[in-house]
Amino acid sequence: MPETGASALRPTPSAHPPLFRAEQFIWLTARVLEQRLFAYHFLNGAADPVETALDAYRNEDGGYGHALEPDLRGPVSQPLHTGHALHILDAVERCGGQRVDRVCRYLTSVSTPEGALPTIHPSQRGYPVAPFIPVVDDPPSALLATGPVVGLLHRNDVWHAWLFRATDFCWQAVESLEKSHPYEIEAAVAFLDSAPDRTRAEAAADRLGRLVRAQRLAVLEPDSLDAYQVSTGYAPAEHHFPHDYARTPHSLARAWFTDDEMSRSLDHLAGEQQEDGGWPVRWRQWAPGTALEARPMVTIEALRTLRAYGRHIG
Repeated sequence: MPETGASALRPTPSAHPPLFRAEQFIWLTARVLEQRLFAYHFLNGAADPVETALDAYRNEDGGYGHALEPDLRGPVSQPLHTGHALHILDAVERCGGQRVDRVCRYLTSVSTPEGALPTIHPSQRGYPVAPFIPVVDDPPSALLATGPVVGLLHRNDVWHAWLFRATDFCWQAVESLEKSHPYEIEAAVAFLDSAPDRTRAEAAADRLGRLVRAQRLAVLEPDSLDAYQVSTGYAPAEHHFPHDYARTPHSLARAWFTDDEMSRSLDHLAGEQQEDGGWPVRWRQWAPGTALEARPMVTIEALRTLRAYGRHIG
């Protein structure tokens, strides 16, 4: 029987603007932290509630744990959790002061002999972790973990003894990259976008952009996904697009792509919003809870990227 009256006039979910649909998804599924972060970015919310929610993940050693990054479970502090915490503090303009001093002391305590960060500290052993993240006893230095942290600290004019050797490591790692994968390139961009030596950063970014195009690490034709192979170890649909590297028009990675390529990338991102209002997780899903926790994070980042490029989100 066809609907009549008020039911017939009720708009379908797709008739609502992206922000409205995403808001319903956030209130339905997100952790308190992502709810407050969404409110800060899109509903004129304050920064204090975001900080309060983030404090639940902070440990006495100055690092962050408790599955702040959903693919790492358990209470122990980890570099990836702590990097994500810094990303949130930067987003709400609170990345400084004694809180960050404590973070830097934690980073110092878990650094490798090179003064850089491992992807996973061995303290994770014994707690659940995504099967694609190996836990080893003597982990090597990793640009993946170090680059975003160093970049965020420089971006916020933080100076700490830990930064000197970590910055040197990032320069060496970025400038020696020959064959890479998307997440490592994203980490390199996070470092280069805020590295103090802008001339050197621009030169390194130019070289990386040519590497990304030569190795086909960015999908430039979203309608032809089958023509692009995903990197070894990635999930079958774990493609990366221009907007993944250049999350704002001000990123050095924006110069890697033409206006048409970026426009197609943003069209694809906008079209990925699902019927429930959230954006999908493209990486390998290994437990129901982790995917549920990650989707609101991905949704907030998608909306921020679209807005940064002037796309209408509502």
